[in-house]
Amino acid sequence: MLETVKQLTGGMDVERNIAEADRSKARESVVKPEIPTTSAPDKPSLSEEEMERKSKSVIDEFLHINDFKEAMQCVEELNAQGPLHVFVRVGVESTLERSQITRDHMGQLLYQLVQSEKLSKQDFFKGFSETLETADDMAIDIPHIWLYLAELVTPMLKEGGISMRELIIEFCKPLLPVGRAGILLSEILHLLCKQMSHKKVGALWREADLSWKDFLPEGKDVHNFLLEQKLDFIESDSSCSSEALSKKELSAEELYNRLEKLIIEEKANDEQIFDWVEANLDESQMSSPTFLRALMTAVCKAAIIIADCSTFRVDTAVIKQRVPILLKYLDSDTEKELQALYALQASIVKLDQPANLLRMFFDCLYDEEVISEDAFYKWESSKDPAEQNGKGVALKSVTAFFTWLREAEEESEDN
Repeated sequence: MLETVKQLTGGMDVERNIAEADRSKARESVVKPEIPTTSAPDKPSLSEEEMERKSKSVIDEFLHINDFKEAMQCVEELNAQGPLHVFVRVGVESTLERSQITRDHMGQLLYQLVQSEKLSKQDFFKGFSETLETADDMAIDIPHIWLYLAELVTPMLKEGGISMRELIIEFCKPLLPVGRAGILLSEILHLLCKQMSHKKVGALWREADLSWKDFLPEGKDVHNFLLEQKLDFIESDSSCSSEALSKKELSAEELYNRLEKLIIEEKANDEQIFDWVEANLDESQMSSPTFLRALMTAVCKAAIIIADCSTFRVDTAVIKQRVPILLKYLDSDTEKELQALYALQASIVKLDQPANLLRMFFDCLYDEEVISEDAFYKWESSKDPAEQNGKGVALKSVTAFFTWLREAEEESEDN
């Protein structure tokens, strides 16, 4: 009898337990949707010290391997963990006293981050603010600090970055009380003149609708300051009716002769070459194969050193000096770069294909990032009938270059 009661009550207990479990599940199903909103985030915010350490690691690796894509992915991950103005500050501090190319790469990375909206303009400005606030004191130990800061920030003025007006106003705020805004502004404008003509820089300044009086100490004579800083071209508005007239189209021979005289005979600096090009060519002529080939031919001729009648080598210093000109007019455009390679091929053929000369040029143009991998491959596979003179011999002379290029690409993909 007792056993029977136990079995009956035990069965009732089981039923009660099942019912309780069902009710519990029902309650959980009601509450469950609220859990994600009340739970702690998967990645808690990093402290500023941890953010600095991670930022330094990302920046060091980027400057070592120069991989923009990977660096941008790392910054995107950092953004989920802490404020990115810390990354900008560490980037500025890490590169301020290093080489010019290092500062240029850092500036290019910041530009790409802003352009792709992975870095806000507010974080960009805030990241620079601490250095700008102490820059006048730092100038005692770093006399060229204004140039170094300009090298870091000038890439941001490219299309898709930050407007000249907004950038200059923000950057000069902490410098106005110490009277240094005009000096930094001067360095920025001079750097722009190395990338484009004085006329274009003057036009950009006028478009920004800025006044020099707002950036110089009270009582400072604007005209005298611009003369001292060699910025008097900013004052003159060169737009006149004669400028609007279409420019005479120069033949390939005329173009080459003018450029050869500027680059080889007169050894004109980049700014003088920009000014000549802008004064004599319109936009369509600057993008034409005729101009691009003439420019490449003149630059390469200037870089060839003839040791004796059969020994040639490349003066890489000349190529490096002319990188800003080549980059400006080739404009990272594969088709324009291909025209430059055709011009180089023709120049080497004209010299009767000296041993290793084309390979030396290819190495230098690749190292200086003047010609992209895509353009090299396009030249290699090109069957254009007009470009076949000497192509077979040229290809054989750079077989090792393309082998190395493919191996490096495969190794990069494996990594």
